[in-house]
Amino acid sequence: MVKEKKKEEPTKKKKLQLAFYWAASCGGCEIAVLDIDEKILDVIGLADILFWPVAMDFKYKDVEAMKDGNIDVCFFNGAIRTEEQEHIAKLLRKKSKVLVAFGACAVNGGIPGLANIANREEVFHTAYLQNPSTDNPKKTVPKTSVKVKEGTLTLPEFYDTVKTLDQTVDVDYYLPGCPPTPEIIMTAVGAIVENKLPPKGSVIGPMKSVCDECRFEKSEKKITKVRRVYEVDKIEEKCLLEQGIICLGPATRGGCDARCLDANMPCTGCGGPTPNSLDQGAKMMSALASILGLEGEEKMSDEEVEKLINQVVDPVGTFYKYGLPNALINRKVMRK
Repeated sequence: MVKEKKKEEPTKKKKLQLAFYWAASCGGCEIAVLDIDEKILDVIGLADILFWPVAMDFKYKDVEAMKDGNIDVCFFNGAIRTEEQEHIAKLLRKKSKVLVAFGACAVNGGIPGLANIANREEVFHTAYLQNPSTDNPKKTVPKTSVKVKEGTLTLPEFYDTVKTLDQTVDVDYYLPGCPPTPEIIMTAVGAIVENKLPPKGSVIGPMKSVCDECRFEKSEKKITKVRRVYEVDKIEEKCLLEQGIICLGPATRGGCDARCLDANMPCTGCGGPTPNSLDQGAKMMSALASILGLEGEEKMSDEEVEKLINQVVDPVGTFYKYGLPNALINRKVMRK
């Protein structure tokens, strides 16, 4: 009697093991993961999520118990502001084969990085002591340890300086944006699934500026006055810089399809510096100086130059809104 040969079942492909973490940021990057809409079901079909504290009940001890390299890819959003965030960044680096800086705060420092114009003492003074909305008669500020009748309560140390993720640990890839667009997220996921990631250290995004994606007509730019959006009666169908509105499109990496400009709002630079640019803010200041006529400043009086420069109301917030921590001059020098 001939025995029938048993059919071999197809080998199931092992799912990717993913992790997500949220450090010093607003949380928008967590929402961006959900903004891929029904494609999230495709991701779940391809991957297991081992760690995502914002959405599921995980503890640090769960990560500590993992073998090194157990996580295939970790998407880490947020800058490093506290001792706890530094600890978990180092822990996730150890446990992950690939670590992705996800969003402007992890990549360039983001809006939390603007705090580098001050130090911890100044931040606490403004937030807890000298603030019209704060009632704090005992002048209490956060401490790393305090004793209460139930025991000792602890908080992580709050650092003087905000750092990017790669100023703290080794980073494999970068997904810029505030937050990254669904298209960029799915591009990254597809590259991971198909094992077609670019060389280590790459920014996952196009090699072009926001200007290349902008719908507004462009011509030779020369302006004599800087205006804010609310000071313009009607936005014309031409480059916002030509209308006197500071737009960081020339100095910012594209990939967002110029969504802000489609809403008649200027680019504020969340995509980070354009490829091969050392400093996003310096590049934009140079561009603005050329259209304001400051290239001929040697023929101008000090008062005329100062008058032009003073039209920029908030230089740090304008030119380094998302990138102060990794700028060439990355923080205020603190004098003792």
